[in-house]
Amino acid sequence: MRHALLAFGCLLGTGPAVAQQLPLRPRPYPVFESRGFQRAVDRGTRTRTGVPGPKYWQQRAEYRLSATLDPTARRLSGAGTIRYVNNSPDTLRVVYFHLYQNLFAPNGVRNHATPVTRGMELGRVTAQGREMKPANDDTSAGYVIDATRLRVRLPEALLPGAAAEFGFTWAYQVTPDGGPRGGTDGEVFFPSYWYPQVAVYDDVNGWQIDPYRGTAEFYMGYGDYDVSLTVPEGWLIGATGTLVNGDQVLSQAVRDKLRRAAETPEVVSIVAEADRGPGLSTVRGPEGRLTWRFQAQNVRDFAFGTSDQYLWDATTVTVGDRDANGKPDRSLVQTFYRPSRRAWAWDQSARYAQHAIDFLSRYLWPYPYPHATAVDGVGSCAGMEYPMITCIGGPRDTLGLYSVIVHELGHMWFPMQVGSDEKRFAWQDEGLTRFNQAQGMREFFKGYDREAISRQNYFELARAGGEVELMRYGDLYPYDSPAYGIATYDKMATNLVALRGIVGDKRFRDAYRAYGRAWVGKHPTPWDFFNSFNQSLGRDYSWFWRTWWYETWPLDQAVAEVKAAGDSTAITIEDRGLAPMPARIVVRRIDGASSRYEIPVETWLAGERRWTFRVRTRPTIASVEIDPEQLFPDIDRSNNVWRNLP
Repeated sequence: MRHALLAFGCLLGTGPAVAQQLPLRPRPYPVFESRGFQRAVDRGTRTRTGVPGPKYWQQRAEYRLSATLDPTARRLSGAGTIRYVNNSPDTLRVVYFHLYQNLFAPNGVRNHATPVTRGMELGRVTAQGREMKPANDDTSAGYVIDATRLRVRLPEALLPGAAAEFGFTWAYQVTPDGGPRGGTDGEVFFPSYWYPQVAVYDDVNGWQIDPYRGTAEFYMGYGDYDVSLTVPEGWLIGATGTLVNGDQVLSQAVRDKLRRAAETPEVVSIVAEADRGPGLSTVRGPEGRLTWRFQAQNVRDFAFGTSDQYLWDATTVTVGDRDANGKPDRSLVQTFYRPSRRAWAWDQSARYAQHAIDFLSRYLWPYPYPHATAVDGVGSCAGMEYPMITCIGGPRDTLGLYSVIVHELGHMWFPMQVGSDEKRFAWQDEGLTRFNQAQGMREFFKGYDREAISRQNYFELARAGGEVELMRYGDLYPYDSPAYGIATYDKMATNLVALRGIVGDKRFRDAYRAYGRAWVGKHPTPWDFFNSFNQSLGRDYSWFWRTWWYETWPLDQAVAEVKAAGDSTAITIEDRGLAPMPARIVVRRIDGASSRYEIPVETWLAGERRWTFRVRTRPTIASVEIDPEQLFPDIDRSNNVWRNLP
């Protein structure tokens, strides 16, 4: 089968090379949907055009929580109610919750070593107005704890459209630094995943109750939160949501500075070193404690960081017209950090966060939340995202701190708004965010190429034979290799660069935004991602999804031969790898002129391994190069260039 060579120069002829010495190549077969996705399409909750179906539904929860932190004992005690609304067409007889702190229990099942605590100590459990006890069988009302999962069998079935209220009391020891994604180092506390959280029940998989094992992250539903946090007076809190009782916990001076920060793009020092402590940064509280109350709507989690050491900076950022009223909207930007962290560039952190939100609001769509907050946390946070707030630990410099801030704040789009299943398909949030991070760093550092770093990280693992495909559940990657991080962060970002290279920046950006906007506040699967891009780009890219998501095939295109014969020169391109991609060739002449040619991917998909095309010999050819812009992840660029050496 012959395919035309696309050219921006003058051709004298095209055709397959006569010799065929390379082995046969695999032909990418179609992307197949999961059975759950097929059923969802049949039921009208999903489509094959990449948008939610007319009957799409998802569950909802309303949390009213309170917690008291005892820094001396390093212990958090909590109580709360959860109103769970069954928007599904199904009758539910059990409801599942996650007790993420059980990762640290002595019998916890973990991917990596962690500090060991007693896990979450569950006290009173109620459901539908009745107190629940541990169940001895699968038929009686009661609850069963299995690792990080809690199953509650209801006294009465929860019908479609109905709601059930659950109540809990609990306590746990805040993990010391060394546990993933939170804990305490004695100065700051970031007690993440601190309450029983209802598991996701969706239209594709039903209950998604994969246990938390430390590596793969989270799949969370959306809900409203009303949270009261009691800490010692003088301690500051950065948290998800809006502080609704600031007049009861913050000093008048701090409240005045916050109002000023909300009106200026300049960074305002809300709490400086001399302003810390009871009666200065906060009011004085009864028995030396204060209760801060936060509220948040339509978010997938609630997190907070707190310390008596914190400095507090704030400013504002214009995010665009998020409510479509024709006027630009603004969000508050805040950072909390210890004075010692100035050595790690934290005194610039508010400016970094401001740029990150500004850039991402322009590159994607307007930031929707009232604030964006970066918190100096324990080292084991590394960089971790929660709605409106990030926990950042470890030594940083200017480049490193901006890099992690723009990455973690980038997660406010994926997965905070676009709520994919991170536990099973981490690339749907980490890879997209790594790509977005690279775009922000290019602007902030005026050309810094983070894309090249991701590409090189992928190359190193692929060349070593350690690569694992993207479409693998997060906890099933090998534990003793960087395969998880390379696949879900760097290769995925590299895949997006390649897709952008194929279709062009504008078409890519339009398709990217269309996918995200269609799934804000919802739960897209990988097949929704693939279908959305296919629809926006007007073509089935199954060959691309199959090659770069399901396989570990390398790309290796080579200039095999450049041979002049009279007035024409034959240029032979070989596809030596297993991954099919368009071959884009630039022919440069000694007079400075150049011409571009493209061998379409269909040539390789048809089974060809070599392709020869002819160009005029004069003016003398100086070089022939494949993909000089390095848009595609060719694993061996040493054979991408032919030069006419004397």
